[in-house]
Amino acid sequence: MHDAIAVNSRLGLGHTIGILFLALACNTGHAAEWTMDQLMAALAQAKPAKVNFTEKKYIAALDRPVESSGEMIYTPPDRLEKRTLKPKPESMLLDRNTLVLERGRNKYSMQLDDSPELAALIESVRATLAGDRRSLEFNYIVALQGSREKWTLSLTPSTSQVLQKVTRIRLSGANGAVKEIEVLQADGDRSVTTIEKITP
Repeated sequence: MHDAIAVNSRLGLGHTIGILFLALACNTGHAAEWTMDQLMAALAQAKPAKVNFTEKKYIAALDRPVESSGEMIYTPPDRLEKRTLKPKPESMLLDRNTLVLERGRNKYSMQLDDSPELAALIESVRATLAGDRRSLEFNYIVALQGSREKWTLSLTPSTSQVLQKVTRIRLSGANGAVKEIEVLQADGDRSVTTIEKITP
């Protein structure tokens, strides 16, 4: 439990969630309309892959955003790894129900059961990656806008407990690939993560 408290105090939710919305490029045919069912199906097709990311955190107390970059690896259905290379090396691994953070010689771990609000967020993300629309809509008010070539998916937490931490998560992308993730926290801080597929 001590480790869980330490992790929660050191991790911004925007930083944590940033690893959770890894949807990697998938082709989805040529349907005329782009619907929630099509988007869920496309995201569910994600295969193990690695992408580059750049994250900017906009914090009210700072004059300029805090920027970090590195790579992320998603292995369906429930393993996500974020390796930050700049400005300082660190890694974050989500494997099933365990979240592990390493910074230098320090290593922290927690079980999602120790943080119900974080668990709810993560399970909803996993539902997205699995194409489980029913589970996603159980935890969020979901709104999809745009076309297959340029869409935006807005997630508003449906419980007051989660709303105390995060007021909105917005993903934008094309076809079955997420290009950008924006997380707006209840305190007004926000993070924007840009994702780029690594070209072999």
